[in-house]
Amino acid sequence: MRRIVTVSERVVETPSTVTLRFTDPTPARPGQFVMVWVPGVDELPMSLAYAGDPKGITVKVMGEASGRIQSISPGTLLGVRGPYGNAFDLSPRRLLAVGGGSGTAVLAPAIEALVERGGDAVAALGATTASELLFADRLRDAGAVVHLATDDGSAGAPGFVTGVVEGLLRHQTFDAVWTCGPEVMMRKVVLAGRTAGIPTFCSVERWMKCGLGLCDACALGPYHVCIDGPVFPGETLLAAPGFSEFYRDASGRRRPYARPSAPGPAAHGP
Repeated sequence: MRRIVTVSERVVETPSTVTLRFTDPTPARPGQFVMVWVPGVDELPMSLAYAGDPKGITVKVMGEASGRIQSISPGTLLGVRGPYGNAFDLSPRRLLAVGGGSGTAVLAPAIEALVERGGDAVAALGATTASELLFADRLRDAGAVVHLATDDGSAGAPGFVTGVVEGLLRHQTFDAVWTCGPEVMMRKVVLAGRTAGIPTFCSVERWMKCGLGLCDACALGPYHVCIDGPVFPGETLLAAPGFSEFYRDASGRRRPYARPSAPGPAAHGP
């Protein structure tokens, strides 16, 4: 059932992302998402960047609806239903978390929860440029060791974050790998985890309309991301038709993912 919440805080995180905080005592687990309704705009699925109370969603401009949601000011009323979906397993003692762009928002509350339970976390964060790196300081404050990569080399290692991941997996041991970001990036992370013999879990972001597995908008092979995910074992996704190959637009039509070019000042990719 939808409930009405009031936006209490708006935080500009990067030039393209904004966090909206709101009081909501409904229990949620790191990795779950909510359906957020803005009257007169639309209802969109939003991962919880803060899963406690106050909760928070971190919005990246992807289209007209997300752009209007991002411009919301404190005091605005939102409709929220959920949380929906599954969550990250917080049992690993030593974790590698890989965030691409705004995907770090999904990982952040789970990393914080894992560290609070006594686990150790290493985070590899990637973005197109330094100003778009998300929540690096937040994860350091939580106790994670943070490695950075930017396509244009303006912070951390130059190039895609998957290069950093491959180096970490060669030289360190982990119980699990978590990742969220572009599907092409996540596929590379899963394959790197497979080579290292470490289980990898991906948080998949797809268009959702109902959140209940009824509308088929988020279908990925035999799965519905809203109820079978959004967190999937990487090996499950490698076997799912369409993973990292196409997405579905608002009308349900298949659209191919653009393949990333080589990293450089004008590149946009994982």
